[in-house]
Amino acid sequence: MTQLPPELVREALKRNKVKIENYKGIEYLRFMDDFKDVPRGTALFKSFTLWGYPHIGRIFQLSTGLKEQFTHPFFVEEKVDGYNTRIFLHEDQILALSRGGYVCPFTTERVEDFINLKFFEDHPNLVLCAEVAGPENPYVDEHPPYIKDDIQFFVFDIMEKDSQRFLPYREKEKLIEKYGLPSVERYGLFSVEDVDKLKRLMKRLNEEGREGVVMKEDSERDKRVKYVTLYSSLKDIEITSVNLLGLPPDYFTNRLLRLALFMEEEGIEADQELFLKVGKAFLEGLLKAIEMSKKDGRVYRTFRCRFKTRENALLFIESIKHASSQVQVLQRRLEKEGDYWVLEFDRVYLNMAGLLGHLLAGGSIFD
Repeated sequence: MTQLPPELVREALKRNKVKIENYKGIEYLRFMDDFKDVPRGTALFKSFTLWGYPHIGRIFQLSTGLKEQFTHPFFVEEKVDGYNTRIFLHEDQILALSRGGYVCPFTTERVEDFINLKFFEDHPNLVLCAEVAGPENPYVDEHPPYIKDDIQFFVFDIMEKDSQRFLPYREKEKLIEKYGLPSVERYGLFSVEDVDKLKRLMKRLNEEGREGVVMKEDSERDKRVKYVTLYSSLKDIEITSVNLLGLPPDYFTNRLLRLALFMEEEGIEADQELFLKVGKAFLEGLLKAIEMSKKDGRVYRTFRCRFKTRENALLFIESIKHASSQVQVLQRRLEKEGDYWVLEFDRVYLNMAGLLGHLLAGGSIFD
């Protein structure tokens, strides 16, 4: 067990690192930032703690990175392009936390569509760590190309309440198989000598438009690193350039560096077509932002997601309205379609809209 000392919690509260949250009458404490050894997203409920999902390092080269990071063989699995959730039993309810530690009304409501709930009946102390991905998710713009509509869940880890420990990989696999849990694609056990084998895998994932892989060492320390494809880096730029000012400059330089190093290691030629793709990824989003600013007076992205009840859709939209001071959330519509209530809303990027509005009106800036 890994319990949080009461004095640490009191200090975190005093420094405004922890916030009291409430989900349908369930009160809990949420760590808003990393604090000492406690990761962001850690949630303290009355009878247990759910530790935040740890940060995972990234390598930029396989040929040198594997030998530097691993001392034992490691498992490789797909890194799915979506958002992180932790699913758990609270008294008699199944809840789902976001990466930041919020109980998410959307994810919580959709769990039973994808997860065998008998897992929690048999293992009430275990927590499923999963990626939620698809074109109708309410958090991220990107999704794997093999998901054509709605969302899917992909379990990638199982942890314990009151503990930062993950179940050993083989034990996790047994539980996934026993309960028929949806899982990320698992590619097996590799060694540091399997660089060429991994390069072939990455080449295939890149061609299929997938994000990349996570590698997990088969050892007591359970070392983890991630490695992503050229496609992923390019797609990140393409999607986020519409909100260029809402992200720090190193978001983009980091992805350009990933892209260049992936090309170098995979022997991908820097031809005219690729140069055009990189330029287009930056400019297309900016041109779209300018067009939206001129036409609508704002810069935004529209999201769509499905709820089983109108109540949860309204609860969700209220919960995300105050998530960021730089983003305004505006509801477009909420209507019943078949078995679901479909919510559509815009995320308005205030910084981008403000600057473009100023410049298009003839304003000046000092640079």
